[in-house]
Amino acid sequence: MFLFIALMFNSASTEARHAPPKGVDPQIRSSAVLVLDEASSTVLLARQADVATPIASITKLMTALVVLDAHQPLDEMLQVTDEDREHGRGAFSRLAIGTRLSRGDLLHIALMSSENRAAHALGRNYPGGLPAFVTAMNARARTLGMRNSRFVDPTGLSDGNVASPADLSKLVIAASREPTIQQYSTDELHAVRVGRRMLEFRNTDLLVRNPAWNIIVQKTGYITEAGKCLVMKTLIRGRAIVIVLLDSFGKYTRVADAQRIRRWLEARPADAVLPGTV
Repeated sequence: MFLFIALMFNSASTEARHAPPKGVDPQIRSSAVLVLDEASSTVLLARQADVATPIASITKLMTALVVLDAHQPLDEMLQVTDEDREHGRGAFSRLAIGTRLSRGDLLHIALMSSENRAAHALGRNYPGGLPAFVTAMNARARTLGMRNSRFVDPTGLSDGNVASPADLSKLVIAASREPTIQQYSTDELHAVRVGRRMLEFRNTDLLVRNPAWNIIVQKTGYITEAGKCLVMKTLIRGRAIVIVLLDSFGKYTRVADAQRIRRWLEARPADAVLPGTV
């Protein structure tokens, strides 16, 4: 009898250690976070959700929306010029000055591999040039209801590009409605011809290579002022969940935070995680 009680106690203790307590967040280490059930518009988890901070290359989701809004041909060839050369920390590019790629290829590697010169070239080749492109970025933000956002360049290298997690959830949802952005942002790799050689680019988000995830759209970002950032729309338990993680530290924390959120959602009762589910 004593052994039976002891075994029951140990089993209950094990379940208590592994089951997430009701109302307790899943120990997210990113400074700002928002987790949203898109279908019900229910915020499941939030921290500093309305505070605008630098967003680094998350900017490129807005860049992609503006490019697609203009209906410029994706097969048009564009040249990377010295004007696309960015400076400062994080201003890395594998595209040499003089490289010629299609607008579609530039958009593909800007979204998937966060290519800065590609994003800048896209903005520079917009009707009216870069100033008109930035104006269009801010106008698009207003139409999406991104009240705490401001954009000053198409790459995200400037810390003047700011938005709140709540704003970014709206951007992610809008981006997820564009099949081109869906495909380009979630491809694992993409090769482009530069001169006589093929140059292969890989996705900056490790999660797209994880078969356990069903990611609809995603984007990573990093500059010193923004920290490590990650936004995505993914399917969890059959529902579309938007995750925004800003100002993370270290190489893998943002990915680990996303994993923690997923386990937390999957472990909670269905009515607590998926409001309105029948």
